[in-house]
Amino acid sequence: MGLKGGIYHLTQITLAYNSNRIEGSRLSPEQTRYIYETQSVTGDAPVDDVIETSNHFRLFDQMLNGVGSPLTAERILAYHATLKAGTSDAAKPWFAVGGWKRRPNFVGDRSTVPPEMVGSAVDALLAAFPPDRPMRFDDICDFHYRFEAIHPFQDGNGRVGRIVAFEQCLRYGIVPFIVLDAEKLYYYRGLAEYEAEPGFLRDTLRHFQDQYQRAVAEYLTTAENPDG
Repeated sequence: MGLKGGIYHLTQITLAYNSNRIEGSRLSPEQTRYIYETQSVTGDAPVDDVIETSNHFRLFDQMLNGVGSPLTAERILAYHATLKAGTSDAAKPWFAVGGWKRRPNFVGDRSTVPPEMVGSAVDALLAAFPPDRPMRFDDICDFHYRFEAIHPFQDGNGRVGRIVAFEQCLRYGIVPFIVLDAEKLYYYRGLAEYEAEPGFLRDTLRHFQDQYQRAVAEYLTTAENPDG
């Protein structure tokens, strides 16, 4: 319903602040809240950070509207287009807003899928999790790792990947999670060591799931099982 003062309001601000902050945004929680509630900003605020925060609010709504539909490559591309619209990146001729990356990129010191193979890699990932097969929490963790390993966009991979994970949780009746900037190093470790020990990422995301459930508990009339 998009009501202010409830779960929707809290989630919009918490998710936008943390997901953008993880990727380098310099906005404070108070500035993020002010942008959401008044469509304005106070204090020093980089233009791109403001634009991407406002875009993230629209991205969250876009995701909610798609929860009942199977996830597709086209929708993932549309999410990226929403997130990066109007940013300085959008003015770069080589930066594909709403398109797969055109230049190789890295995650830390690890290479990712080459640009020419991204489309087929995303299609294979989606095919590995068909919409008629319910996903469990561990499946969502696995999908998230594999999406980030592909790193299909020039920028915005983490934010799109986390919004997709939130959608998957909602679609399959699982309490969602929000990765918190204050504890992002555990999240990075989980992604970096997933191949050798997937439990690091799973435990970290379950921790964030528990934190989200506690944060919204006062708005719920009944407790939910974190696994749906």
